[in-house]
Amino acid sequence: MAKMTLEELRKLRDSRKSEIDRRDINSKDSQIIVGMGTCGIAAGAKTVLDTFIEELNDKQITNVAVTQSGCMGLCYVEPTIEVIVPGMPPVIYGKVDAEVAKRIVHEHIMQKKMVSDHIFDRPSIDIIKDGGK
Repeated sequence: MAKMTLEELRKLRDSRKSEIDRRDINSKDSQIIVGMGTCGIAAGAKTVLDTFIEELNDKQITNVAVTQSGCMGLCYVEPTIEVIVPGMPPVIYGKVDAEVAKRIVHEHIMQKKMVSDHIFDRPSIDIIKDGGK
């Protein structure tokens, strides 16, 4: 592998800055956590992670961090995604592909509505109604 010049390193850093900023949870009020255990990766979680980053960048949504975790324990519905948004209960979505990831950004993040047909774990309805009290 050829050595990189300082200028080439700076260009590489600048090209990756938005991806690095997207993963920083400080100064963000919402979070999308992508399960990246081996089962999630095998089911397509890397493509889903990339789709979330691209979609949030395209929509110029800057208050959402995209991070990753290990296995969430729902291997049968991989890829799994946890979404945490203020004023809404944390939700785990399953069987998420690129199209569902775009729906999650549009419906859950932007419109504050859950994507009901992909929810696999959320607080019970009495907690949602009482606001968690």
